[in-house]
Amino acid sequence: QVQLVESGGGLVQAGDSLRLSCATSGLTFSGHYMGWFRQAPGKEREFVAGISRLGGTTQYDNSVKGRFTISRVNAENTLYLQMNSLKPEDTAVYYCAARGPGYAFTSAYTAYDYWGQGTQVTVSS
Repeated sequence: QVQLVESGGGLVQAGDSLRLSCATSGLTFSGHYMGWFRQAPGKEREFVAGISRLGGTTQYDNSVKGRFTISRVNAENTLYLQMNSLKPEDTAVYYCAARGPGYAFTSAYTAYDYWGQGTQVTVSS
């Protein structure tokens, strides 16, 4: 079955960096548009960043543009999110997600078919 497993979260101070990883199995990774989402307590899940199947095109929410970088290594079936200059408002559970095979970008979390269990990122001020 399809599995997405996030790692790399933790507790950091404002201004620090973290790199999240999402290891996938059970799907043809290169055939899926991939995204990172986050959800803070009491808030709806929100789009953070997305990347096309071959990695040539990326999309970011304005709140993270210039600070976060999404990337993928298809040969390793792994998705990454490099997060720099972290802010307290970045505190959330971060999820990686995959769209169905062949689909392209959307920021709507309801359109993603596969999800990881999430990894907590906490940024203290």
